[in-house]
Order: sequence, then structure tokens, then C-alpha cells
Amino acid sequence: MNRDWTATARTLSEALPYLQRYSGAVVVVKFGGNAMGDDDAMAEFARDIVLMKQVGMNPVVCHGGGPMINELLGKLGIESTFVRGKRVTTKETVEVVEMVLSGLVNKRIVQAINDAGGRAVGISGKDDDLMVCEADDPELGFVGRPVEMNVQIIRDLYKAGLIPVIAPVATGMADNETFNVNGDTAAGAIAGALRADRLLLLTDVAGVKDKNGEVLTQLHPDQVRDMIADGTIAGGMIPKTETALKALQDGVRAVVILDGRVPNASLLELFTEHGAGSLIRSTPPSTRPRGLRQGEASL
Repeated sequence: MNRDWTATARTLSEALPYLQRYSGAVVVVKFGGNAMGDDDAMAEFARDIVLMKQVGMNPVVCHGGGPMINELLGKLGIESTFVRGKRVTTKETVEVVEMVLSGLVNKRIVQAINDAGGRAVGISGKDDDLMVCEADDPELGFVGRPVEMNVQIIRDLYKAGLIPVIAPVATGMADNETFNVNGDTAAGAIAGALRADRLLLLTDVAGVKDKNGEVLTQLHPDQVRDMIADGTIAGGMIPKTETALKALQDGVRAVVILDGRVPNASLLELFTEHGAGSLIRSTPPSTRPRGLRQGEASL
């Protein structure tokens, strides 16, 4: 197979400004969707995360696992009831959620990163009281909303050269209380508490679209609010964009909603002029321009 090695070298050279820009940066990556069930996609994601760490970034992975939870609930014969389209999480259900997220899914991602040459450690929101929750809606049972974040354990891990992989299972205010937390919500809360440079929300869609169905590469929070209000942003994109707005409010520099099905989506976003998905930010650029995404004043 012929390969243009010169083009490969050129690509690496063109990535230099971005490698410099993100050296030492904390980047929280929410991993979920169809890619989680595909071995090849999992391995590719793991390589991307290891590369981020190798070039001096501090990646923090937070994951979901809805399809795997549904599969095990079905095998166990545990029926789910829904309120306004959301699953009611009983005490019995939350035990299954914890088994799947903190066990099967978390360790599968950890293993993939380690297989790619990284050093990953899997934890959940329960470890060191990382994420303390209260019930988001009493009708939904043990579905949690983060009310207290203690992220020093994450800092300790990435400063030690490790890659934290976090399952969105949290402790409650009462003893022996467990909450299931939406993966996007958990990632946003973690990114906000860390005041991360970037929060990447990997999804199964190309990004935030306008009324004509075109992906918007850049958005201001006010635009997002207007698009939610007029119905342009609807369905499953609403909680993702609301997570983005909350993260920005908490101190995250920028949030990107991007298609995790695209090969090397995170690397495209971070290290190329083109970028990937929809970037949402409220603050003006703080660095001088150095090889920028089309239409962007600065990273």
C-alpha cells in the first residue's frame, strides 16, 4: 500500500501550534454512544486519549453506558417504568446501573487505554466523594443531580501521569445512598469543577444544527439559549447544550459537541485548523492567533 509520508510529516508539523496551545491543558472527554459497543472504535478512541497524554495534555474521560444497562436489566428480567420519557431508577435498578458502569464499562475503557500504551485508572463518582448528589426529580427515584464536587482525586491522578476514567455513579447526602447520573451531566460537572480548558461531548450526531440542518461550527451561549427557546435545538440536543451552558458558567473555557462516530474526532477538533463539531464559548480568545479554525479569531 502506497502512503504519502510527506503528507503525514506535514500534518504533524501543522499541528505544532495546537500542541503548544494545549500543553498542560485539562480536557474532559465524555465518551458514549455507539462507539462504546464497537471494539475497533473503542481502540481508536483509546489511542486518541493516549496521544493527548503523550503530547502533554491532561485528558479526563467520563463515560455513559445506557445500552449496556438496558441489556443487563433485560437479562435480569427487571422492567423499567418511565415518567415523561425518563427512566425511573429504583433501588434495584441503581444497583444494576452501578455494576454495569463502574464494572463492565469502566474497566473495558481502562483496558483499552492501557492496551494502547497509556496508564489509565478507573474510578466512579463515589471515590473520595468525588461527586455528591441529591435526587434530580423525586418521581425518577435515584437519578442524581451533582450538588458537591471534590475533584482533588482527579488532579492527583493526572499529575501522577495517569488517565482518570470516571463512571457517572455518585454518592448521596445520606449514608449508603447511590445515584445514577446522566453521563453528559457528570462530565459537565467534572469539567466545571476542574475549570477545564475544553469539554468534548462525543455524540452520535454531527453537532448543533441551524434551522436549515447545517452544523454550526461556533456558537455563543446567547445563541444557544435563543435556539432552545425557538425550537431549533430540540430533543436530545437540549440536555447536551444545557450541560454546555452550565459548564461554561462554572468556568470551562469552551465546550465542543462533536460526532464521536467520526474517526479521530477528538484529534480533529484539538489539533487541526478545521476542527470538528460545534464549539460553544462565552469568553473572548485569550491567545494570539496561530493557525486557526476557519472563521475563528483565536483558540
